[in-house]
Amino acid sequence: MSKMVTIYGGSGFVGRYIARRMAVEGWRVRVAVRRPNEAMFVKTYGVVGQVEPILCNIRDDASVAAAMQGAEAVVNCVGVLNELGKNEFDSVQAQGAERIARLAAENAVLRMVHLSAIGADAGADSVYSRTKAQGEAGVREHFPNALILRPSVIFGNEDQFFNRFAAMARMGPFLPLVGAETRFQPVYVDDVAWAAVKGVLGEADAGVYELGGPEVKTFRALMQQMLDVIHRRRVVVGMPFWAARIMAGVLDIVKFVSFQLFPNNILTRDQVRNLRRDNIVSDNAKGFDDLGIEPAALDSILPEYLWKYRPSGQYDDIQNSAKNMRT
Repeated sequence: MSKMVTIYGGSGFVGRYIARRMAVEGWRVRVAVRRPNEAMFVKTYGVVGQVEPILCNIRDDASVAAAMQGAEAVVNCVGVLNELGKNEFDSVQAQGAERIARLAAENAVLRMVHLSAIGADAGADSVYSRTKAQGEAGVREHFPNALILRPSVIFGNEDQFFNRFAAMARMGPFLPLVGAETRFQPVYVDDVAWAAVKGVLGEADAGVYELGGPEVKTFRALMQQMLDVIHRRRVVVGMPFWAARIMAGVLDIVKFVSFQLFPNNILTRDQVRNLRRDNIVSDNAKGFDDLGIEPAALDSILPEYLWKYRPSGQYDDIQNSAKNMRT
């Protein structure tokens, strides 16, 4: 284990999968996070001392530089879906990404992988999308040979997409959606991790790769598929964008006047803007084919972790089988 990689945000949803794969590859893995005591689970990904969480604040030069000392490669997985406290879109996704790339170049790090998102656009009306694009620009400026990954919505055991709506489906007969006809191309989290690992190992050419799964579906169709997996019947209701903007505006105001005592984890105005645009791989963009990866389909993964939302959980299939025997 002579080689080491530093993964910023390595205990997060995608980062933990990258850390696990890098440990399997025989690398020492340094997981740079704000709260190392909450990331101790990553130590089990390798042998004793192979995977170590360390304290790092992506908003601080000295902290970021210290975390990459001795590393041959760095991976940036830090991002936010909702601003809270000092973790704003600009400070994390734009300035933070640029800081890692600049310091990696100064410290002669050989390779860098940066996790962005489909829809990154400097001219977008969404702050999330604009800062993703600004982060990419900062990475390319200081580390032109970086591998930049733009995944569509990511699914997997710890996701905040299918898990969130499956939990909502247990609460009543209706499932409200904003942007019900917006198209997505869900990608499995471990496939994204595999792509990042190829970048660390030098098995992929530098550049931007857009990562989407084998299926393109509307938000409504994805929720219907999710409902089939959890064996629940719900009426999927598409919420008009004008109504969504009003709702999100009220929730954002409550967050502001309460000095973030009541954070808006339901729906923000910025999220409404993002939901107006399709989240799919662009024509002629480099993707999984160029990386030699065959992405997993939804049907092969969703039942593995959504079973807990079924009426009888893990026993739902057994009960249905017993009903068939009685008839």
